[in-house]
Formats: sequence, structure tokens, C-alpha cells
Amino acid sequence: MLVAARALDLLLPDLARTERALARLAAEHRDTAMPGRTLTQHAVPTTFGLKAAGWRTLVLDARDRITAARDALPAQLGGAAGTLAAFGAYGATDPVELPAAYARELGLRAPALPWHTLRTPVADLAGCLAFAAGALGKIAADVLTLSRTEIGEVAEGSGGGSSAMPHKANPVRATLIASAARRAPQLAATLYGSLVADDERPAGAWHAEWEPLRDLLRLAGGAARDAAGLTEGLRVRPDAMRAHLGLTHGLIVSERLSAELAPLLGRARARGLLTELARRAYAEDRTLGELLAEVPELSGVDLDALTDPTRYTGSAGALTDRALERR
Repeated sequence: MLVAARALDLLLPDLARTERALARLAAEHRDTAMPGRTLTQHAVPTTFGLKAAGWRTLVLDARDRITAARDALPAQLGGAAGTLAAFGAYGATDPVELPAAYARELGLRAPALPWHTLRTPVADLAGCLAFAAGALGKIAADVLTLSRTEIGEVAEGSGGGSSAMPHKANPVRATLIASAARRAPQLAATLYGSLVADDERPAGAWHAEWEPLRDLLRLAGGAARDAAGLTEGLRVRPDAMRAHLGLTHGLIVSERLSAELAPLLGRARARGLLTELARRAYAEDRTLGELLAEVPELSGVDLDALTDPTRYTGSAGALTDRALERR
């Protein structure tokens, strides 16, 4: 518990740094439109501000869980079988008060009972640390995708070089975070498995906790440190995001057009028209807006507004604002 307390006291400030950096990114890019991707494909437009706000929400969730676990870390003093018998035998006038006094000396929480085989504190650590690693891993996964050469919508502030390929700037921090996130669940699983502790002090279950708990503290702490550096130095490229909104020849707003054109043309006609124009947009290498402009029934419609992907981000701005209200 003392090792965990010291480790968490280092981890929490790094989460705070990450949260602040993401709040800044979310505010700065509240209205920076970019493609929203589902199942690897462009879906509808979103904003980078909303994405950063989502990352920040995960970080705050991790912070809250870790803070609760840190505040609950208990001392352990129970004697051989959790009865405090030896303390009475050696002269303690009130053995039941000893664990609380011991906890005060260590700066830990006083336990309600000796917990040799009641491993809730370790299980809680496993859960919050694995969650933190996974939450930070989500940020890393997005950065790794968005920083690919062919996407290039973000980049690490100082990527790592390659010994043989001088043109590369590898996303080192995101890679380290992703590595930690992949390892953490299995370490947590071992700690959860140790909840099944037999008798009044188990053979094997308690001992199985030692190495995985240390590794999990180290991995989560390292991921938090790297996340702080990653988010503080992250370079955002709005021009690339804006350019990618046009990769589908304007079809990224087809959802909006389906809703807007149905009252004008009828649902069946609107659906058939958009299906046909989607095929032609790729075949003729033309934008959906250009093709729609040739449809006589739409001559009085403001197609520029309807086909502008930056004007179809829904409530992304308001959702970002709401997320940033959380402290």
C-alpha cells in the first residue's frame, strides 16, 4: 500500500497535465471540422474539439477512479490469522485500536477489518490502473491513426527518428502508451484472480499479486507521463482535416442530404437520386454538389450550404462546451 500510494502520487499530477492540455486543444479546435470515422471509413463530419473533449473526459474518469482508490488505501495489521490475538498476548490493552493507530503512522486509511484474504484494496487498484491505461490508450490509438503518413491530421511534437529512414518521425509516445494499454488488462486479471484467497492467509494468491501490481503501477505511471508529453506537444493540422472532408466527393454529407431532400422530392426519389449521384461522383470525379446543381427540381435550393461539410457538425460545439465545464 505504501508503494501504491507513492506511485499514485506521481501519476495523478501527470493526469492533471494531460487534462489541461486536452482542455486547451478542445477549446482551440471547438469548430475545427474533420471527418468522423466509423468502422475505419468516413461517416459524417465531426470536430477535433469534440474528439479532444472526449479524450479529456476519459482522463477525468481515470483521475476520479485513481483518486478514490488512493484515498482508500488501507494499512494492514491483523496478526497471523486476522484476530489481533498476539497483540493482546504481548500486552496491548485494546488490540482493536492498534490498526487505526498504525494506519495514522503510515498515512494510510484505517481498515475496518484485517484484510489478509479480503483483497478489495488490491482489486480496486487493478481496476483503476487498468482503466487509466486503457483511457490513455484510446488517445494513443487515435493519434497513431491520425498521424499516419497518408492521413497526417495530427503529429507528435517531437517524434522519434529511424536509424535507416531519416524521413521518419515515429510517434514514440503514442506507441509506448498503446503498449502499456495492451498489457494492463492481463495484469489486472491476475490481481482480480487473487480475490479467490483461501483460509485466513492463502498460499499463492497473495504472492501472485506482488509482481503484477508493481508492473501495473509502473505501466500506468509511464503511460500517464507519456500522455502528458504527447498532449502538451501535439500538433494539429486543420488544413489536412479540411482537405480530407472532400475525399468522398461530398458524400460525407449524404446523411444530411437524405433528410433535407426527402421533403422536397419525396423519400423514394431522394434516395434514388443520391444513390445514382454517389455512383457518378466517383465515376466522373466530380463533387456531389456539382451533380446536384444539375437537377432541375433543386434549382432554388442553397446547395452550397447543404453540401458544406463544415456546416454539418451537429451539436459538436455545444457538446464540447458542456464537456469542458467538468472539473
